[in-house]
Amino acid sequence: MNLNTNNIPTKEIMPGYHGKLVHGDTISLVFWEVEKGAEVPEHAHMHEQIMHVMEGDFEFTLDGHTKVYTKGDIVVIGSHKKHSGKALTPCKLMDVFSPVREEYK
Repeated sequence: MNLNTNNIPTKEIMPGYHGKLVHGDTISLVFWEVEKGAEVPEHAHMHEQIMHVMEGDFEFTLDGHTKVYTKGDIVVIGSHKKHSGKALTPCKLMDVFSPVREEYK
């Protein structure tokens, strides 16, 4: 499969989180454009997740510890770890999930 991000339709998965989604057999990749002020409430899931901040300032809480992440920062989020986030500025994020996020298809 060959794709170009310019040709992937965008889905608003939650308010202010617009994602371009790519799914393999065991992994999901999401390119997010996040509106300033958009929040993800605290949650946990079975998926391992790696978040990469590509642009902007993103406040992120993992297991009760809050930090502001900026361009180039990467956060590894283990399976079933509680986390939440808020875009302090417009942000571009990339998330990798394993296994596939079936609910994002």
